Amino acid sequence: MIVTLLFAIGVVFTACHDDLDELPENRTFVEEIDYTSESNMYDVLVGVYAELASRGWEDIPTVAVRGDDVNHGGEGDQQGFADIDDFKYDNGFWMINSVWKNFYGDIFKFNAAIEEFEKYREAGISSSLVDQYIAEAKVLRSFCLLQISRSFGTIMTPETSQPSELYGLELKTKAEVMQYIVDQMAEVKASLVRTHPADRTDIPGGVNLYTALSVEAIAQLELKNYQGVADATSEIISSNTYQLADDFYQLFKTPGKLSSENILELQYSDFGEGTGDRIGHLFAFYGSQNWTPAVEGASSGWGFYEPSIKFIKFMLDRGETVRLETSVLFTDRGIAEIQKDGEYPNLPSFVSNTTRDGDVINDYARAMFASGKHYLPSVQLIPGRTSYGSNKNYTAIRYAEILLMHAEALVSGATGTGMSADQAVNAIRARAGLGNLSGVSLDQVMDEKFAELAMEWGIRFYDMVRLGKYDELSYEGRSFTEDKVFMPYPLEQSDALPILKDAIQE
Repeated sequence: MIVTLLFAIGVVFTACHDDLDELPENRTFVEEIDYTSESNMYDVLVGVYAELASRGWEDIPTVAVRGDDVNHGGEGDQQGFADIDDFKYDNGFWMINSVWKNFYGDIFKFNAAIEEFEKYREAGISSSLVDQYIAEAKVLRSFCLLQISRSFGTIMTPETSQPSELYGLELKTKAEVMQYIVDQMAEVKASLVRTHPADRTDIPGGVNLYTALSVEAIAQLELKNYQGVADATSEIISSNTYQLADDFYQLFKTPGKLSSENILELQYSDFGEGTGDRIGHLFAFYGSQNWTPAVEGASSGWGFYEPSIKFIKFMLDRGETVRLETSVLFTDRGIAEIQKDGEYPNLPSFVSNTTRDGDVINDYARAMFASGKHYLPSVQLIPGRTSYGSNKNYTAIRYAEILLMHAEALVSGATGTGMSADQAVNAIRARAGLGNLSGVSLDQVMDEKFAELAMEWGIRFYDMVRLGKYDELSYEGRSFTEDKVFMPYPLEQSDALPILKDAIQE
């Protein structure tokens, strides 16, 4: 069923691609649409998920590279990306513009889908089903707004399919955007299914009530409304819908697709075939530039997005095993660099340039390490496929993050149900092979988030900013100050939208 659905997504996305590239303002449809057809309405929903999955490869690294868990990987090529990592922002740099344009482009397309769903209601389709589909689109819209506002701060929240709406909208501060997201999730929760994404037969991997609660919890965390965080995370935990995957290493590989732990993920597939149609993400951005794969012919990557030595030493100091092995691919040059520090003369055996799956990570100039969370072993490629990471999904929200947000809320004074802060942290530590803690502190929760969620969607950066731990972000020659929290509005956008230009001048 999952393969069938993904093929449908591919067909819908391919068929609609030209239309999707054009924002829907002033577009007329020459074909008559049968709005009495539930199947036609379902196709619109499939298109919504296809749009989310069609992320530009530049989007996530741009919003995620600023933390002390990850470095850009190499100077020169894509210098603007390296500058973002160093908190030097060029408003004319194309990747910053892409984040704004791509996420807002998705929002307008989600809004167009919501408008279409309403036409099906008017034609007699079940209102409860229409409400569900609209709710799913609004959850994904809020997820995109979350990324834009955390990146740029004060933004707009459009609710129609017309890009010209931006000319008449007022700007909302980041706090106002987060509250808007909270309110949106409160509005749609009653219309969403409770089924685990992997168990949905209508749209496997689709949004449910707990996705909405997760997005709400993240927004509440940004607001430092810890009781709101605890209320949302408690409901997720008490539902018993999710559980931590047993194998952390495989969670980020083929066996982890639609895992019991995954709350929201971008889905891709080779459809079980070595040739022909595929839907994929460009994971090569994260991959080693030079490897000897266990499967001959498997392509290497581009060498960007390098786990920081600070993170690696932090993990070594904690006695981490599977989480460090999973998160970092080592080169011999990188291992030698670690050992230059007299504190690390003898490293664990898994710190090797050969992964447990037999891929050899050779030295290359751009970086000393590569991200293991974005790595798919060549032995897991479907025979015939050679692209780096082909058939791999991209996880956006997972249950481990919910548990750690829950713990942070409780140690910050909130009350909750389902688990204590100690239980939430220790569940994650147990999977990592670490002992239990008692009376966990905020610092211990943050350390656990660092170890568990490094290199995932900029979580570490946003945590340090929220808690004012700017000294953590000032590392390895970088200097972070409060005025570097947000990237500047892209020049192309401020030139087009007077309200942005006025905001810059204020």
